[in-house]
Amino acid sequence: MRASFSAETVSLGLVVAGATLICGLPLLLLFKIGLTGTGGFTLTPLLEALNSRSVQQALWNSIESSTLSALCATVLGTALALIIGLTNVRAKGILVFLILLPMMIPPHVTAIAWIQALGPGSQVLQWFGIAPEIGSTHPLYSREGLVLLLTLQHSPLVFLLVRAALRSFPRELSDAARVCGSGASRMLWKITLPLLAPSLLAGFALSFVAALGNFGINAMLGIPARYTTLPVLVWRRLASFGPDVLPNVAVISVILAAVALLAILLQTGLQKRMRTALIGLPQDALALSLGKNRILIEALLWGFVAAVLVLPAASLLATALVKTYGLPLTWSTLTFENFAEVLWRQSVTVRAFANSSLIAGLAAIAIALVSLLLGYFLTHKRRNHRRAAAAAGAQAEIAFAVPGIVMSIAFILAFIRPLPIINVSLYGTLWIIFVAYVSCFLAIGLKPVTAAYLQIDGSLEEAAKVAGAGFGRRLRRIFAPMIAPAAASGAILVFLTAYNEITVSALLWSTGNETIGTTIFNYEDGGYTTLAAAMSTVVVLATICIMLAMNGLAQRAPAGTIPWRN
Repeated sequence: MRASFSAETVSLGLVVAGATLICGLPLLLLFKIGLTGTGGFTLTPLLEALNSRSVQQALWNSIESSTLSALCATVLGTALALIIGLTNVRAKGILVFLILLPMMIPPHVTAIAWIQALGPGSQVLQWFGIAPEIGSTHPLYSREGLVLLLTLQHSPLVFLLVRAALRSFPRELSDAARVCGSGASRMLWKITLPLLAPSLLAGFALSFVAALGNFGINAMLGIPARYTTLPVLVWRRLASFGPDVLPNVAVISVILAAVALLAILLQTGLQKRMRTALIGLPQDALALSLGKNRILIEALLWGFVAAVLVLPAASLLATALVKTYGLPLTWSTLTFENFAEVLWRQSVTVRAFANSSLIAGLAAIAIALVSLLLGYFLTHKRRNHRRAAAAAGAQAEIAFAVPGIVMSIAFILAFIRPLPIINVSLYGTLWIIFVAYVSCFLAIGLKPVTAAYLQIDGSLEEAAKVAGAGFGRRLRRIFAPMIAPAAASGAILVFLTAYNEITVSALLWSTGNETIGTTIFNYEDGGYTTLAAAMSTVVVLATICIMLAMNGLAQRAPAGTIPWRN
């Protein structure tokens, strides 16, 4: 028993120390550098940055675009969740999958697709003869265009939260209201929406923070529109390579992190005030009959899905299939050379696919293993173990919530010098991106594993202890097999997120260590539009295939692990 206790304690200590090292310490170092001067702690650098006109404008643009897009995403995501969750529309499973698909597509790929879909060179609009005139200003190069794409990117987050909340409601509330003569609209305003208030607030806050740290859409649309946000300003300042560039961007990153953390704290406080205790078990949601309007509502739903997915996807593919951007897609201009170029000939793209596959896969495996241990201690019977594990889990949640560009700066500051003892530097290598992925996405893999641990009967472990099984044996023979489906689902979500991301790696990549996201961005930024479209098409197809493969785990994973499955 003493050996078992010792093994548990050592394992817990290693997990907490590791989480602190890669999640907590980089952020602490960032705040230390951003809030210190020659005489120690001071707010002078922060105040000087806030007095800068460029920082003020970027801060305002970030708050403005994030707030507007979060409001729109909350309205759109809630409407979709109410229609699919409470009515008798058909093909709900397919609709849910398609509505959540934009959330899995990289933001910069989304931006590229929409730029090509609505621009003067749009193949699809040219087919219908409604393409803007050559030389005219792109309609998306504006604040409104940026807000529109951020809304489409983040409304699935709200949809996911509201749909989950609807499925947790006791049906007796709605049944009682209907017995009293309430119609669907009255139940919506008097019962459903008030009970959904905490979820709506959470969805707004999540969309706000996601938009605040979004780099791909902000860069692709904001730079041409001269609408600079804080993530883009950090990227530009770091590219200047001045002597004081790191302290400068550290201060801006502190501002960005502070806004994100303030939004999370406000959300948490307001949610506690708005929370309503519900009595009764969750049941199947109501299926309110739409009657004669069902066909119209279904047509609007499928029209929305087609507009959000088919138009940009078709434009992306059409651009990838022409020799030069702007040419109409005909049999004479059709070519597969762009795909051959990015898949086999261009060494940078081949290397980017290999690098992203390697570090995303390793990060997914590492997070699954760490989650197996950390999830065990988060649900442990001993209070001290739970508290220590909760501290590690909280650091992982903060690292995930803080914008990825901020974490990138934090990792540069933490690992720009060689590591002590071994005297090896991670900066400028692929491994700094790997460590950053583990830090930023640990919370994604941890959630389904923790949910699976909560479903395990504690008597199983007690029986194993009585039989003399040590900690390692219990973990291998009892918990690992039972947790494996949830850990695998979490690992696939981590892989999907890391494989496509650009926000974290935008400042950490170097020559020879490119990722898929940075390569696509660099192609588009350098004017190689057809190559960017071809590579983006491959990434979108890979994303869809991975999401479809996740359905194979649906029967064995805990409920809610796979977002688009009931």
